[in-house]
Formats: sequence, structure tokens, C-alpha cells
Amino acid sequence: MKIERRNLAEFTTLAVGGPAEVWTVETPADLVEATAAPYRVLGNGSNLLVADGGVPERVIRLGGVFARGTLGRPRAGATYHLTPWIGAGVLLPGLVQEAARLGLSGLEPLLGIPASVGGAVRMNAGTRFGELADVLEAVELFHDGAFHVLDPGELGFGYRTSRLPQGAIVTRVRLRLTPAPAAAIEARMAEVDAARKGQPKRKSAGCAFKNPPGDAAGRLIDAAGFKGLRVGGAMVSHEHGNFVVNTGGARAADVWKLVKRIQEELGLELEWEVWGELP
Repeated sequence: MKIERRNLAEFTTLAVGGPAEVWTVETPADLVEATAAPYRVLGNGSNLLVADGGVPERVIRLGGVFARGTLGRPRAGATYHLTPWIGAGVLLPGLVQEAARLGLSGLEPLLGIPASVGGAVRMNAGTRFGELADVLEAVELFHDGAFHVLDPGELGFGYRTSRLPQGAIVTRVRLRLTPAPAAAIEARMAEVDAARKGQPKRKSAGCAFKNPPGDAAGRLIDAAGFKGLRVGGAMVSHEHGNFVVNTGGARAADVWKLVKRIQEELGLELEWEVWGELP
């Protein structure tokens, strides 16, 4: 286990955020020790805004046994493939590509989402093509000092949300995937990739707001004339209105002012998780 004082900007895709004590845990014993005081859990740092002042709690990152796992090879002629246990610290983009190589379908809708498996479970990561909950078979949680295996139906998955118990840490998952021809998987991935072409390449935390029923947050932001709006180093992306990007040197306070300005005008619900005190 490694314990160090770091700025969380180093671990977030938006590249903002102040200091915290970061605990990188590698074994179940490490996890028990790390959770003996107030904590937060950090996945791949996407979908997250951390205050410039950081956070007082320990920040737990999953490494070691919690960052291992592969999909396994499907049996010839099987109608579905139940994967081995996959650590929550494994990165989702690698799994999507591994599934394609193995001829396993189900993860294509998650192409391009820069999340860890555990973070993707917590927020039920997905696109308009599908969600992680669609292929979850079982979820292992560490909660109240013990490990528990739950059926996905017990976790209240919805649009970009779940109802994990307070303080629960996703540690492993099993997926149910479907063997399919390579051409069909490639075509599905191409469709998902084409839908992402308008997203910005600059540093961001992903889509800032949830889509309201029957509409798209990006369309509403564009129609309101917010594209290109700036506060300090933060800007509403010209490419896609639902992205706030770091143009260089942005602070969390800059990002937060843009978010609040949009919310005041349009009443959109934030999709990101927010850590720490923001003005």
C-alpha cells in the first residue's frame, strides 16, 4: 500500500483539484486499514470535479488485486459468456477493446468512456446506445468491513445513477456478454464512435449535465448561446455544449461558476460528482 499527499488534479480528467492524502490499496487487508477513517474512492477521475482546496478525507485508489482481471475466452457454441471476476480498478476502455478482440458483444455502447470499472458501476456509465447495467451479472462490494456479492437488481440502477449503500466500495464485477461475429461488433463500435466525433479533445470531465426527458442538454446549452462562454481557464466547449473544458490553467472555481451559470438559466441536473467546498 502506498500513502502520499498529492494534488487530485493529477488524477482527474479535467486536471483540476487540490490536495488530499491518497491511499493506493492493493490487498483486502489494505482496504480494511484504509477505510478505518473517513474516505472517498477515486476511480479514473472522470465525471468528477474536485475543489481547489482538495478534501480532508482519505482518497482511496484501487490497485493490486483490485486492478486485475480479463474477460476470458468464450466457449465455442455458447449462447452467452459469463466472465471471470474483474477488478473495479480495471479501466473500461481496455475491456471494450478486449471484448471486441474476443468476439464478445455487449460493451460496444461504452466505447470511449474513460472510467474505471468501479466508477462505471457507481454511475451506471453509458451512452444512448446502452449502459453498463445492461451486462452486469454480479457486483462485489466492500461495505461495513466485509465483502458482499449482490445481484445488479439490488443496486437500483437508473439513468447515470445507482443506489449503492452509503460508503460501499465496488471491488469486483462479473459481466454477461454475448458471442457475436466480428463484423457485427465492429459495425456497432463504429456507430458509437461516430456519435462521439463531435466531442472535444481538450481536458474535460465528460458530459456535465444529464439529459432532461425528451431532450439533450447539449442542444439546450447551444440554443441558449453558452458555447464558448469562459471563466478563467474554463470554457463551454465550441464542439459540444455539454462539455466544460480546461483550456489551460483552469481552477475548479472557474469550472463551478460556468456550471452554476448554466444551471441558473436552464435548470439542468449536474451529472458530475463534486468533492469539497466550492464557492
